[in-house]
Amino acid sequence: MIALISDTHENEEAIKKAVAAIKAREPEFTIHLGDIISPPMLEHFKGLKMRIVFGNNDGERVGLAQKATSLGFEEPKEELEMVHKGRKLYAYHGTDKDRLDQRIFYGGYDYVLTGHTHAKRDEKVKQTRVINPGALFRCTPYTIAFLDVEKDGVEFVEIPR
Repeated sequence: MIALISDTHENEEAIKKAVAAIKAREPEFTIHLGDIISPPMLEHFKGLKMRIVFGNNDGERVGLAQKATSLGFEEPKEELEMVHKGRKLYAYHGTDKDRLDQRIFYGGYDYVLTGHTHAKRDEKVKQTRVINPGALFRCTPYTIAFLDVEKDGVEFVEIPR
C-alpha cells in the first residue's frame, strides 16, 4: 500500500494528524505530491519512507531537498516515474495542466498521481487511473489517500480539523 498526501501548506496540526493516520496503516512508502512549503515541515514526516514531488508553492527547493536527504528521504523531484508491483506510476503536482493531461492520455501509466487542485479525485481516463488525495489546506474536508495497486483500490481518509 502507498500513502498519498498533497498540499499540506505548513498546516502543522493537520500534518501531525495525517502522519499519525499514515503510520497506523504502515504503508510501503508515502508520496507527497507537492506544496509542503518550507523545509522544517519535513520533520513531521520522520519515520516514513518518503518520496516527494515539488509543488508550485515550494519556493525553497534547495532547502527542501537538503532537509529531505538529511532525514533519509529520497531527494525531491519535479516528477516521479516508477514501477511498483508491476504497475507503472507517474507522480506530478499538476501545476501544468497540459503536461498532466499528456501523461494521463498518452503516457501509458496505470496510475497518475497528482495534487494542486485541493480536491480529491479518483477517475479512470482510458486505461489510466488518476488520483488526487485532496489537501490539508483551503478545502473541506481535509483528506489523504491510500492506494493498493495489487487490488486496484483507493481509500480516502478524512483528517479531522
